[in-house]
Amino acid sequence: MSQERTVLSIDGGGIRGIIPAMVLHHLETATGHRAADLFDLMVGTSTGGILALGLAQPDPQKPAKSRYGARDLADLYANRGAQIFGNNLWRQFRSALGIFDESYSASPLETALADYFDDNVLGDCRCPTIVTAYDLEARSTAFFKSFKPEHAQMLCKSAARATSAAPTFFEPAQFEVAGKSTALIDGAVFLNSPVVSAYAEALRLFPGDRITVISLGTGELAQPISGKQAAGWGKIGWMLPVLDCVFDGMAKAADYQMALFLGERYQRFQLTLDKASDELDNATPQNIAALFEETVQLIDREAVRLGRLIHYLQAKQPPSAMDPAQDS
Repeated sequence: MSQERTVLSIDGGGIRGIIPAMVLHHLETATGHRAADLFDLMVGTSTGGILALGLAQPDPQKPAKSRYGARDLADLYANRGAQIFGNNLWRQFRSALGIFDESYSASPLETALADYFDDNVLGDCRCPTIVTAYDLEARSTAFFKSFKPEHAQMLCKSAARATSAAPTFFEPAQFEVAGKSTALIDGAVFLNSPVVSAYAEALRLFPGDRITVISLGTGELAQPISGKQAAGWGKIGWMLPVLDCVFDGMAKAADYQMALFLGERYQRFQLTLDKASDELDNATPQNIAALFEETVQLIDREAVRLGRLIHYLQAKQPPSAMDPAQDS
């Protein structure tokens, strides 16, 4: 007999991870369940990978419960963002504003990941979880899967570091995977929205089951680029804008494909950044406040669709699974 399976996909987007985190907080609060209990598979790229892994962490005292709610992870961005994307003037000068070296030291990011993930491994994740990266040495895509034996002993903080090693921002993550040395960068270079891959994996994991896919964006770019403006750009001028265009284009293409595949069994929640900056590393208090504000507006604007999703997620849960004490 077929079952209902629900898949969560979370885009990349740096500090803008606040947006999907707060949408998930809304779902957790409304249903009384943590995300690892609401979804049968969670997949994330870059900041979405950090969120997926964080949501899947078991409570050290009660492994059958989740350690973090989505609000805890939104607070990670709010409280640690300024450290992770610290404006170190000497480093900026030494790297010639990021042209000859990464813009930021990876140490604050690695410290935050160590604090949140301890020494948990992918095999500890409370539900099947996947994060993406790109292997520079093998010149191949990498999907780190909590349910895959060769990845089960991989540290969550290492997987999180790899999936968020955004080129020009942080140096590649270097460690061993299945006994082989690797140099890994942000999975967003090939898959900023992992939703199609998430659906493909769900088909393999849950053959014959009815699959619903929820995709969470981190804000669409709002600032236009005129042809006249771009005509004068060389390699340096295109460095960051071309990444933005690639990421945005990939996400929109994936959204179109998934709507064709699943129709109403696919739902994407996304917003246009009107007040908040579209910069991945703008961790100023003003921009963080704007990201929270715009997400509240998104939740209000999508009240009907979110309400239907909440009803669907609640209907999947047995009454005995309710645990209001987990609300954050």
